[in-house]
Amino acid sequence: MSETSANTMWGGRFSAGPDAIMEAINASIDFDRRLAPQDIRGSRAHAAMLAACGIISHEDAAAIDAGLSQVLAEITRGEFVFSTALEDIHMNVEARLREIIGTPAGRLHTARSRNDQVAVDFRLWVREQCDAAIAGLDALMRAFVTQAEAGADWVMPGFTHLQTAQPVTWGHHMLAYVEMFARDRGRFEDARRRMNECPLGAAALAGTSFPIDRDMTAAALGFDRPAANSLDAVSDRDFALEFLAASAICATHLSRFAEELVIWSSAQFRFVRMSDRFSTGSSIMPQKRNPDAAELLRAKMGRILGATVALFTVMKGLPLTYSKDMQEDKEQAFDAADTLMLGLAAMEGMVRDLTANRAALEAAAAAGFSTATDLADWLVRELGLPFREAHHVTGALVKLAEDKGCDLPDLTLSEMQKIHGQITDAVYSVLGVQNSVASRTSYGGTAPANVRARAAHWREVLG
Repeated sequence: MSETSANTMWGGRFSAGPDAIMEAINASIDFDRRLAPQDIRGSRAHAAMLAACGIISHEDAAAIDAGLSQVLAEITRGEFVFSTALEDIHMNVEARLREIIGTPAGRLHTARSRNDQVAVDFRLWVREQCDAAIAGLDALMRAFVTQAEAGADWVMPGFTHLQTAQPVTWGHHMLAYVEMFARDRGRFEDARRRMNECPLGAAALAGTSFPIDRDMTAAALGFDRPAANSLDAVSDRDFALEFLAASAICATHLSRFAEELVIWSSAQFRFVRMSDRFSTGSSIMPQKRNPDAAELLRAKMGRILGATVALFTVMKGLPLTYSKDMQEDKEQAFDAADTLMLGLAAMEGMVRDLTANRAALEAAAAAGFSTATDLADWLVRELGLPFREAHHVTGALVKLAEDKGCDLPDLTLSEMQKIHGQITDAVYSVLGVQNSVASRTSYGGTAPANVRARAAHWREVLG
């Protein structure tokens, strides 16, 4: 396509082609070519509506539809030649359509603008990414549920401040991430529902004087309804911001578990072994098994956070309606969506292949006075002590065990009774880690029966 033909896209207002620098900063085809399927889908729906409303002939509409099918086929086969001089995907498609079908191509843009065109293209694409994220989250949640089912009664330390706190079960820890990712899933579902309004027909910003049927195009493109305000329709990028915000929260959850995998797979913890598929060796230290996949995922999630902040920064100062700044919305969303899907797939693989070291988990759970709270609760329940007094007595017993270099269950009854004379040998029933987790039967607690019931619930929900 020649520079001359490119200039005609602007009409008679401009007599010379853009400077090379201006062309470089203005063009978006290098990235928005990705919207070609959505752009062509929107154009086909628009042409069909124009014909149904008597705005263009059915013959022209049929020619446009056939020509757009050919353009899409060329793009799909990798035969389409994209031109930077034509700026964006809309102009590239329309120019090629004109080469294929001639004059009828010029009627396609009746009653629309590139402003509502890009808004519908981008919204269609983001909607698809929400669907993809939901599917990816479902697969990841299933992998965590499988881990939970296998280790419903495996004891491990629960942490606060990365210090041993109380015993929990492996299954309970796995299900914590299922709950997190379920909320992420809900955010994508909510965002999808809110974005499902069609901006096509808003034209440049004020609507159009042509007798169009916006309900027809909305239905054809799978939207619930047309967007109700033409100014908002062309200037809104809330749908992209919501997608990015949901992605950023999901990325935070992915990164948190990636961090745990890095810690747990270390020689100091030995809680898990990551599969060879997601580990690498060292070029100099033959003993090393590096959790590179988890580390890379942890780092890549920062790209999603950055994209979210970047688009919020672009949008925060824009007056109504469309400004060219909004061209900077797509690269951020494209990169974030790609990174999120890679992260979900990688984490699903890591979790599915993960092997937990049950013996190491239980040994760690028993260390660090992890049943101290169980002891305090026993003092309240059996001896009637106020909790604050029970807390003080337990603290004294922990100090005694620490001074002796042993754990709480290793203290003798007489040693305990020197701290509080009413303690009986029944106290030993709560000091084992297995007894501790079994007692946590409150709703949402770590008891194995709770874990199995909740895992069964998620198995049914996820199918």
